[in-house]
Amino acid sequence: MPITSISKAQQVPTSTNQDTIAAISTALGAGAIGIVRLSGPRARSICQCLFVPAKNNGESPVSHALRHGYVIDPDNKSRVDEVLIAQMRAPNTFTKEDMAEINCHGGIIPLQKTLKLCLAQGARLAEPGEFTKRAYLNGRIDLVQAEAVIDIIQAKTQAALQAAINQLEGGLSEKIKQLQQALLNILAQVEADIDFPEEELELDSLKQIASSLTPINRELDQLAAGFSQGRLFREGVATAIVGRPNVGKSTLLNQLLQQERAIVTPIPGTTRDTIEESINLGGFPLRLIDTAGITHSADVVEKHGVKRSRQALKQAELVLLVLDGSQALTDDDRNIIAAATKDNKNIVLIINKIDLEQGADLSQLKETLPINQAIYLSAKQGLGLDKLTKAIIERLSGAGTGNVEGAIITNARHHQALTNAQQAIKRVMGAIGQGLSPEFVAIDLNEALNYLGEIVGQTTCADVLERIFSQFCIGK
Repeated sequence: MPITSISKAQQVPTSTNQDTIAAISTALGAGAIGIVRLSGPRARSICQCLFVPAKNNGESPVSHALRHGYVIDPDNKSRVDEVLIAQMRAPNTFTKEDMAEINCHGGIIPLQKTLKLCLAQGARLAEPGEFTKRAYLNGRIDLVQAEAVIDIIQAKTQAALQAAINQLEGGLSEKIKQLQQALLNILAQVEADIDFPEEELELDSLKQIASSLTPINRELDQLAAGFSQGRLFREGVATAIVGRPNVGKSTLLNQLLQQERAIVTPIPGTTRDTIEESINLGGFPLRLIDTAGITHSADVVEKHGVKRSRQALKQAELVLLVLDGSQALTDDDRNIIAAATKDNKNIVLIINKIDLEQGADLSQLKETLPINQAIYLSAKQGLGLDKLTKAIIERLSGAGTGNVEGAIITNARHHQALTNAQQAIKRVMGAIGQGLSPEFVAIDLNEALNYLGEIVGQTTCADVLERIFSQFCIGK
């Protein structure tokens, strides 16, 4: 469904918007319904200028109710489109401002014309994410919830969607606020001693403060530790398919995707570069990376491909290591196995080409790889793929990536702020241990509070806000 949006009334020369309107409409294409959204103090008055109800009974429009009628050109009273319009009064709206949504037919021409008429009445085109940004600035949601909106839009699996919904509903925000309140209680005790120096903090009180910080630090540790899991929900599991040339990596990729994404030939070295695609495997988002065969080569192009393959292997969270079961192990196989196991990678060993006579002696791999857990398959014939899928899901579930209940960190910005807050609290503990004056303790406690405030947007700078909301589409 195409969504074309404009926001708070602010007069700008109409000519500056013509190319933008055309570009928006062309990019969105045609659909069943197109929505023009307005937000701001003049949203309702603009609609009144452009809308004529199909049945005018003289009643004032009811907030949050759809009305049937027509968009008209106020200059000549001609009908532009038959529409449904909803006018919503502040503060009970997404942005906490007056809002209106005009549900047009989804063709390019009626949407373009409706947009132009709104602009002519004093509206302007919205910036990316401006509606959500207004909701945040007007206090309807905090920054964590605002970021959850784009996570919902970009979610590729049910697990990713559930994590984003939990965040939008305030699960993480509530946890952060609880930690802030606990720190504020401790800070109040320290600042009372600063204000009344004649009543110095006794040793027992200092020990009590340190004791109170311990559970706070523990909760911060738990939240920060969950980032690796949360990031997988948000970004997907980087899964590298590696092996020497012509072991069946590209065929396996095509089978997992259920489409001919990679070129497959009997000629070794067909794949010269990495190919990346995303799939939903049993509810887990996987970023499958088909790599060029890793081997020694004098070919310049193939060397570059091998270099990228090694980089993909190094950065992968999950490795599908493919061996050709119809041939004896080669030095290239052994080198790839050594590179994959060097960093204790999560490896699924795949023995391919079981449809051919087997010639690989795997007993020599027992010391480096769990041969008893190897998956035997024929990528060409699609045999054993169900076992591979099951093995991948078990690996991911075993790593704890299936649990999306409660507060979970999915965002690198949140994780960095948590880490900074932890470091500030460690400095507090150090100051207490060294018997420093309460002023030093208060400084670090305030820093910890500020870092937690960055997460929910209480102490976030304008540049960070700009970067966050620039990721949104215009309609949100």
